[in-house]
Amino acid sequence: MSIYTFNLPDIGEGIAEAEIVAWHVKVGDRVEEDDQIADMMTDKATVEMEAPVSGTIVAVAGEEGDIIAIGSMLVQIEAEGDGSAAEAGRSESNAAVESDVTTPVQTTDNKEKSERSAEVPAPEPEVDATAPEPPKSDVMAAESTPSAKVLATPAVRKRAADLGVDLSLVKAQGEHIRHSDLDAYLSYGSGQGYRPSGASLKRDDETIKVIGMRRKIAQNMAESKRHIPHFSYVDEIDMTAVEDMRADLNANRGDRPKITMLPLMIVAICKALPQFPMLNATYDDEAGLVTRHGAVHLGMATQTEQGLMVPVIRDAQDKNIWQLASEIGRLSAAARNGSAKADELSGSTLTLTSLGPLGGIATTPVIQRPQVAIIGPNKIVERPMIIDGEIQARKLMNLSISCDHRVVDGYDAASYVQALKHLLETPVLLFAD
Repeated sequence: MSIYTFNLPDIGEGIAEAEIVAWHVKVGDRVEEDDQIADMMTDKATVEMEAPVSGTIVAVAGEEGDIIAIGSMLVQIEAEGDGSAAEAGRSESNAAVESDVTTPVQTTDNKEKSERSAEVPAPEPEVDATAPEPPKSDVMAAESTPSAKVLATPAVRKRAADLGVDLSLVKAQGEHIRHSDLDAYLSYGSGQGYRPSGASLKRDDETIKVIGMRRKIAQNMAESKRHIPHFSYVDEIDMTAVEDMRADLNANRGDRPKITMLPLMIVAICKALPQFPMLNATYDDEAGLVTRHGAVHLGMATQTEQGLMVPVIRDAQDKNIWQLASEIGRLSAAARNGSAKADELSGSTLTLTSLGPLGGIATTPVIQRPQVAIIGPNKIVERPMIIDGEIQARKLMNLSISCDHRVVDGYDAASYVQALKHLLETPVLLFAD
């Protein structure tokens, strides 16, 4: 037996340190060569670290959330055999180690990332979220045959371990087990039956360490609010005509993707921007330079299980509504399943953020630094409106925009939204040269 020290390899140009976002081993665990041991996050990517030799873990560098330097000890392994495997591992260069033991998982715009699940088996069938809770007898029957592998984030796994819950007994409402699924199991599926009517819903306090993607989101949003003097402007738009057009387009789409409101909104955004170049811009406040971009690389804020991500529609101004619909679907899926590439998550010049049916009355979205504006359509609702002295039912939507007041004046923001309003209320103009 011999002790092999596995140092954190060089995992990217210019990277000096990385954050431990998930441990898949602990001291005393046995690992085989190439077993996954940890997920490490840098400013550019999340990578999986794999064991270079087989043996037993005798030391680890720190806890989840700790940051360690490149070249410092990540784990120590009591290697098997006469030490030849460990010596062979020591002789490898950092480049070789990198190619063998690190696999990019996901990169993010504004230095975000997603936490990886500890194991990646085939997903279990989804459960109907609207179905009633099963009776106690059915719950107990479902618990009789635990599964060896489940999909869950490290945070959920740790909480389940602390509570002594076998995650193979927890039913997921989606592809991954979430905290809500664990809560439902604790309330109904742990052998205690249904909660008696009127019983307390109080839960114990839970302290969660802010690490990984959530830490990056917190840092980026704080930096944005700290540096950018935000202001927001909201106006109401009559979406009745464009909604009618959308229905006609979908009725005749053939095998093309279904059109939501977003592709039409993006066409309007791009068509109005040439008259307002100060909005499609980035601001380097340290150099005192504003770059007004000719192309519209539109960031599309997307909610994932790990947090908010912003995939980018490149050259949105050159795409038609069908191409935009296809790209929206492709990028949203890539962001949610962790397959988005680096160039699909960076380089946006303007951002569109929509909460869809949860859109509310108005939003004041936070700008993605170094951009200078972000646009937020809200929920479309049918309300009465007086037109030519008559009350008519119309489909109305509030449109929000937040801007960097160092670069964009309030008059410019209001004028741009009025231009969008004109295009959307007269949708034939969306397709006019």
